[in-house]
Amino acid sequence: QVQLVESGGGLVQAGGSLRLSCAASGRTFSMYAMGWFRQAPGKEREAVGAISWSIGRTYYADSVKGRFTISRDNAKNTVYLQMNSLKPEDTAVYSCAAAFSSSWWGERTSYDYWGQGTQVTVSS
Repeated sequence: QVQLVESGGGLVQAGGSLRLSCAASGRTFSMYAMGWFRQAPGKEREAVGAISWSIGRTYYADSVKGRFTISRDNAKNTVYLQMNSLKPEDTAVYSCAAAFSSSWWGERTSYDYWGQGTQVTVSS
């Protein structure tokens, strides 16, 4: 079992920044990747990006490329999502997820464990 706990959400003005954290605990030693997803009201959950746990390779959705950065601290079993130049359309509940096998990073079914999510609201 793996437990994921997100933190760092909140209210920010457009153009501002936030950093989300996702701390993993439990059976993390064989984790393959961690991803970030978001879900806005009335919309489907969408992939934001992911990072491979061993080599740190990152992947991003086109909508956030150049604005968001994913990083990880293996010693702390924590992944971060640095969000800059935030836009109102980035408003959503952001969730992290852990994958234990190699699959397409943008697919929800690739992930085995999910956090509860943290709200990010960007005001215009």
